[in-house]
Amino acid sequence: MDLVQLIRLALTASILLLVFALGLRATAEDATYVLRRPALILRGFLAMGVIVPAVAATLAALFHLARPVEIAMVAMAVSPVPPILPGKQLKLGGRSHYVFGLLVAAALLAVIYVPLAIEVLGWLFRREAHVGAGVVARVVGITVLLPLAAGLIVHRVAPMVAERIAPSAARLGNVLLLAGLLAVLVATGPAIVSLVGNGTVLVIAAVVVAGLAAGQWLGGPDPADRTALAIASSMRHPGVALTIARLNFPEEPLVPAAVLLFVLVNVIVTLPYGAWRRRVHGERAAAPR
Repeated sequence: MDLVQLIRLALTASILLLVFALGLRATAEDATYVLRRPALILRGFLAMGVIVPAVAATLAALFHLARPVEIAMVAMAVSPVPPILPGKQLKLGGRSHYVFGLLVAAALLAVIYVPLAIEVLGWLFRREAHVGAGVVARVVGITVLLPLAAGLIVHRVAPMVAERIAPSAARLGNVLLLAGLLAVLVATGPAIVSLVGNGTVLVIAAVVVAGLAAGQWLGGPDPADRTALAIASSMRHPGVALTIARLNFPEEPLVPAAVLLFVLVNVIVTLPYGAWRRRVHGERAAAPR
């Protein structure tokens, strides 16, 4: 097994463990919370599936970005919620049933939405582009639905066991994720640097800010839900984005580096937003009832 395969295995294992750990803390009612509320589905779809892709496509058309950046930005904009995101949403005060429910709803809707969105964007950019529903289902199934379902089952059958092993699974997942991402960052560092310039970082940051604003605006009356949707709208599933790029743009080897650049910019841009929402959540918790 070479280093690339080892890194890929570590990242895959980390995602499976982190989502499994989330499932260990959730219930079936949590997982289906959003699916049972059409208004929440509509709000989430407008933020994640309409506003962010529209902003990304508009900016890609207006600015002369490097082709890998343009592909990565648009592909990320139409991808569903990343599987490791709920941990961050919960730390910022998100309600667990909304956070878990949003993850499940976004993963299921992605099977239908992503292929249609790619067709529409391909038509707009006058380039043939496709991704099958089966391909999307396989990615979200392996990285979201299956490990989450496994955790839910353990929580249902043996809640005490689930409570005991959840912290260990999450810690191991975080260690593997950090190690894998550092290795990828070292390996792709020069490629990422080559993509920076001509306003690339500012354009990506604008897409992230649009996601934060859309989620904050459409998250509903509960401040915790607004925070959760804002974070979900600003960051997407890199695995789905890379699959879209690999199927439609195999001649662009720098797309993975561009996807990682999007992730890095997202982390930086969302830091002040996260600090603000954490402060708001703390003030609400401390307020007299």
